[in-house]
Amino acid sequence: MNNQKAASSKEQKKLVANWSHLIKVFIRPENETSRNALVKYMRPILFGLHDFLNQHVGVTSNVSLKDMASHFTNSTLSEQPEKKLADVITDLIENIAPHAVNIASPYFVGHMTSAIPFFMVHLKTIVTALNQNVVKIETSKVVSILEKQIIAKMHRLLYQKKVAFYDANIQRADAALGVFVEGGTMANITALWVARNNLFAPKKGFAGVAREGVPAAYKAYGIEKCVVLVSRLGHLSIRKAGGLLGIGNKNIISIGVDKNNRIKLDVLNRTIKCIKEKSKIKILAVVGIAGTTETGTIDPLEELGRICAENRIHYHVDAAWGGATIMSKKYRHLLKGIELADSITIDGHKQLYMPMTCGMLYFKDPERMDAVAYHSTYINRPGSVDLGIKSITGSREANSIILDSAFKIMGTRGYALLIDHGIELAAELAQEIKKRPDFQLITEPLLNIITYRYCPLDIQKKLAEPGHKGRRALNRRLNEMTRMIQILQREAGKSFVSRTTLMLGNKQKERIVVFRCVLMNPLTDMNILKEVLDEQEEIYSKVLPEEYRF
Repeated sequence: MNNQKAASSKEQKKLVANWSHLIKVFIRPENETSRNALVKYMRPILFGLHDFLNQHVGVTSNVSLKDMASHFTNSTLSEQPEKKLADVITDLIENIAPHAVNIASPYFVGHMTSAIPFFMVHLKTIVTALNQNVVKIETSKVVSILEKQIIAKMHRLLYQKKVAFYDANIQRADAALGVFVEGGTMANITALWVARNNLFAPKKGFAGVAREGVPAAYKAYGIEKCVVLVSRLGHLSIRKAGGLLGIGNKNIISIGVDKNNRIKLDVLNRTIKCIKEKSKIKILAVVGIAGTTETGTIDPLEELGRICAENRIHYHVDAAWGGATIMSKKYRHLLKGIELADSITIDGHKQLYMPMTCGMLYFKDPERMDAVAYHSTYINRPGSVDLGIKSITGSREANSIILDSAFKIMGTRGYALLIDHGIELAAELAQEIKKRPDFQLITEPLLNIITYRYCPLDIQKKLAEPGHKGRRALNRRLNEMTRMIQILQREAGKSFVSRTTLMLGNKQKERIVVFRCVLMNPLTDMNILKEVLDEQEEIYSKVLPEEYRF
């Protein structure tokens, strides 16, 4: 052991940050050992991704976050190199990977992050190696042209405009059918940014909100505030946008939902009418949701489109989760009316199964994004075809290469098979939950998200009694029990289901803690899901502390 330490210490002394060492590290593996380590670990990652993850990463580690944190307290960067590449790779595989989360496991069914096809790693590697920056044509060239093409293909899938429209706009320098961003949050913020700048456009005596700011815009347009209307189940990013765009997140007005968790159209209409009667308020946008984060609900998109058209309101659809359903011939009808939207958000790293991070935003009108164009003398100059001109993002990697390649490899039919599998598996799981007397289905799945809770049958009967006085107390105990079961299942490391808090089917508007199951891994099947339910039953009967049981 001492000899090993001495040898290691001697090796460390050889690692010096001089020019010769730097060039070697920069252009090639340091030596044959490093090369062999790369081959050893990259081969299974590149060609047997799921086997590699199952071997090296558990669903979750049983080591607590507190214990792990105690090993990461050094805050000093070393002036000289600490390890060779081979040692760094070994350290990642042996010490980091085992404590990461194996989102590729078919037992990981708790979040909107899942397995990716093995070829995505190859594509990501190529994109990284090319290191194209799509902010500017001078740092991307053909990649910018490719990006415009794949944006047009996605736009056509969503909006189904005539061929002549795409022929005219696909490579037009001053057109923007859409934009790649980091994720759904940035896409939603960008959509409302564009809506804000168009609503408070320049006019006589006013240079526009982008130049003069929100207070000046309100004064110029003779209003006191503007608002955004969205379902109570709207994504957090909509409220973030309110704060970032200066309209105030208290002016993101939540509209109630019906028993199916869809925005109440009658309430929305009354709210719009009331606001219009108050001439000092403008409606910036109405947001429809195609796949809510918590329940997978889809708002009545067609009706929302008509309401917005009648009232001349920007209509944005947050389809970050459910937008990919458009590729399924069996279930695309669920998105009927999405083509009426002025803007649509879709997340690539959700149901397009791309690596982190990729979001997209599409606009019906290819000139809508003119309102957010920015230029500079050193980049994105006026008259150029740089994609960064109309993007909130500066430097940006070439996710378009990955998406374009994925469609060439899988086709829309391949994606449709994945979408169909998730939707139909969720329906099957719902039936299985209903068969188990001590489980309670909370929301019927529309897409591939389902919520439920463990609730002993006798407690379910008490909760069903009209006017039961102990209802609130029972639900509070159930909430604590659900939290603890979810924590214990997560810490056991075999499977993972997330949890959330809903306010559904309950006149008292009590908050109900539920399990949330997201089904997007094609390797997940009913046998696995039955094991997940069995484990929850076993946790309740054998592991759960007595004070949490009924």
